[in-house]
Order: sequence, then structure tokens, then C-alpha cells
Amino acid sequence: MTDASHVRNAMARFDQVKDVSDADRDLAFANIKKAAKHFDIEMNEKSWKEFGKR
Repeated sequence: MTDASHVRNAMARFDQVKDVSDADRDLAFANIKKAAKHFDIEMNEKSWKEFGKR
């Protein structure tokens, strides 16, 4: 992810992705979490299963 906006967008749309395995979601979540930390974005979710629950 190239900037903070991209990270926020990925977080907001994560639960909209269909036909993806749990393993792929785990990997995507780890990448988003790492990017959020890099761009100093607060991320309260501890698992991809928490996205879209707010």
C-alpha cells in the first residue's frame, strides 16, 4: 500500500471481498495491519473477522 488513504480504504472495504479463503484473508489482514502501523493509523481490530462489525 502506497499511502495512508490506501490503507484506510482497504480497511473500510475488507468485508466486501467475496470468494476468498480464510488463509488469504489472514495474509491480507497482516499486510493491512503492517501498513497501518507504518502510516501511523490506529487499528483496533485484532482479526479480519472484526472488520465491518462497527
